[in-house]
Amino acid sequence: MRAVLQRVLNASVTINNVQVSSINRGLCVLLGIATDDTEDDLEYIIKKILNVRVFEDETGKKMWARNVKDMGLEILCVSQFTLYGDVTKGKKPDFHCSMKAEFSKEMYTNFISRMKQEYFEDRIKDGVFGAMMNVSLVNEGPVTLELDSRKFIYTEKKVSSSKSKNKDIKEIITSNKTV
Repeated sequence: MRAVLQRVLNASVTINNVQVSSINRGLCVLLGIATDDTEDDLEYIIKKILNVRVFEDETGKKMWARNVKDMGLEILCVSQFTLYGDVTKGKKPDFHCSMKAEFSKEMYTNFISRMKQEYFEDRIKDGVFGAMMNVSLVNEGPVTLELDSRKFIYTEKKVSSSKSKNKDIKEIITSNKTV
């Protein structure tokens, strides 16, 4: 599960020129659900969104001191299957890693419900699942983070090749999840 988290002064979702949701200062979260995501991925992302410290302290001088809950701010959540778009081959994005809508809708609905349970129901807003939406926001900072429930550590590995004896490549090693 992937989330793009943005600290915002305000954000809104509009469909067919009608505003369906909006927030003042807080977080705008774009959420992508992968084909193999589970409840564990859901738990991880929810905890990260609610607890990541992207706001200043009470004095406004110390950055990265408080989370959205500490501040009592709002969160606008928007489903976005394109976060799993793959453009490594060709020119057209491949969305095979995105969970199909008939399954991801249930997981997204569960995500919104759980966010409301873990925080304040009236401070969690969302768009319309599966709709073509216009998302407007004023990014404060700018502060934008990418969260992924499947963490990876990148390590250097030396590989011989005909062109270079010590060609560097990246080896991806899946690590244990921690919150």
